[in-house]
Amino acid sequence: MTTVTSTAGTSSQTASATSQSGLMANYELFLSILTTQIQNQDPLDPMDSAEYTNQLVQYSNVEQSIQQNKNLENIIATLESNQSLSYVSYIGNEVTADASTTTLSGSQASWAYDVAEDATGTFEIRNSSGAVVYSGEANLEAGSGTFNWNGQTDSGGQAVDGLYTISFDVKDASSRPETVTTSVTGVVDSVDWSSGEAILNVGGREIPVSAVTSVSRPS
Repeated sequence: MTTVTSTAGTSSQTASATSQSGLMANYELFLSILTTQIQNQDPLDPMDSAEYTNQLVQYSNVEQSIQQNKNLENIIATLESNQSLSYVSYIGNEVTADASTTTLSGSQASWAYDVAEDATGTFEIRNSSGAVVYSGEANLEAGSGTFNWNGQTDSGGQAVDGLYTISFDVKDASSRPETVTTSVTGVVDSVDWSSGEAILNVGGREIPVSAVTSVSRPS
């Protein structure tokens, strides 16, 4: 069953709504004070009406600014919703993606790779900020394989769930550099937007939509 999960359009009370509520409370207080001043002013020395007008204009300008912010928030929410729905078009299509980035979930992450020759060297795993969280020696057998990681960091701690990228620096038996390919091709089964970034489910693998390099109709 193909599905799409989204959180677009489900945000709580907006900043503009909060500002509008506060403005109305202050505006009512201002009118109450203004009315009291008018009722109790010295009829022989009345207050300058221009000052009342100036304060009313200031309140009006603030109210217009809040309304503009509210309109912008509505536009942004609509754009986010449309963007979320656009990823539905990936479902059922075949994608090729750079699979060097994968998701660590429940202390489990894995990368499928291909290498032409047996190779040895090192690997690095980086978090979404680009910082190295785990590194070590790599011994890869020729052909296709899977590199598994339990989320342990170089400091001995446990990495938090999220997206992580792996890179290899390996050489064959003749000390020639070997390229490790981590691309993956498959049909998209579902799209998950709940994390804020569209994640494609391709044959049980979670792939960020930002890693997709091509999309085509399945042959």
